[in-house]
Amino acid sequence: MSMPSNGSGRAALAETFLPEGIARAVGVILLVLAGTLLIAIAAKIKVPFWPVPITLQTLAVMAIAAAYGSRLAVATVVAYLAEGLVGLPVFTNTPPLAAGPAYFLGPTGGFLIGFIVIAFVVGLAADRGWSRSIPKLAAAILVADVIMMAMGFAWFAGFAHLSNGQVGPGMAFAWQWGVQPFILGELLKIALVALAVPAVWGLIGRKA
Repeated sequence: MSMPSNGSGRAALAETFLPEGIARAVGVILLVLAGTLLIAIAAKIKVPFWPVPITLQTLAVMAIAAAYGSRLAVATVVAYLAEGLVGLPVFTNTPPLAAGPAYFLGPTGGFLIGFIVIAFVVGLAADRGWSRSIPKLAAAILVADVIMMAMGFAWFAGFAHLSNGQVGPGMAFAWQWGVQPFILGELLKIALVALAVPAVWGLIGRKA
């Protein structure tokens, strides 16, 4: 079995399956739509965990970034956010909350925008061949996830500050409810993606 390549051997996983010509454009569109659907479904799945249940939303974003590469992953995440922006119920809390521009102004707005960072950073690592290596991919995802969590924390802290008028309590509240309970879950997601994507590369190599 022969797999398409970009000539450097460093293409992202999805690149090995995309055809050439017009069919490639169709394939890209289908991958983007499939990616937005996967993220939306993952956002609705809550897994029992300690200290709080976790959704699979960031897991899906990490996996898509590692498999798609930077450009396709960013396009997918932006398309997903655009779906929520126009009112489609693709986010974790929609319903009962209504999607739309106002949702991005809520406490989770920073985390949502941070998904673009995950898509770009992890996707860029995949473009450079890091998705074939467990430690390199894990490091890239960890860096991207820390940036995303920092963005989410800053936004959440600002939101809490506007709610109570005090900066200190706002930051403490954001850390206690927006970051700390999810650290273990995020580390588990990083480990799963860092193990799974290189494993797929290994399977492809054995079949080639």
